[in-house]
Amino acid sequence: MSDETIQERALRVIAVKQRLPLESVTPESTFESLGIDSLDRLNILFDLEGEFDIEINDEEAKKVETMQQMVDGIQKLVDAKQQKAAEAQ
Repeated sequence: MSDETIQERALRVIAVKQRLPLESVTPESTFESLGIDSLDRLNILFDLEGEFDIEINDEEAKKVETMQQMVDGIQKLVDAKQQKAAEAQ
C-alpha cells in the first residue's frame, strides 16, 4: 500500500470523479462549494467504497457536508474494518 493518507486518497477520488483540480478539493471544501449535487455524491460514495473496500451508510452519508467530515467517517470505517480483521486472526 502507498504512503498516501486516507485523506489524500479520498480527496483524489473526488477530484478525479468530478474532474476538479486536486488543489481545489480541500478538507474545508463542502460538496456545495465544489458544485457536487446529490447524484454526484451518490457516485462518489460508490467510488469511495471501492477505493477503501468499505460500506458507507447512505443515511449517515447524507449528513456529511464537508470533505473533512467525509474523511473522518471513512477513517472510522477503515479502522473498524482493520480492528475486525485483527480480531479474526
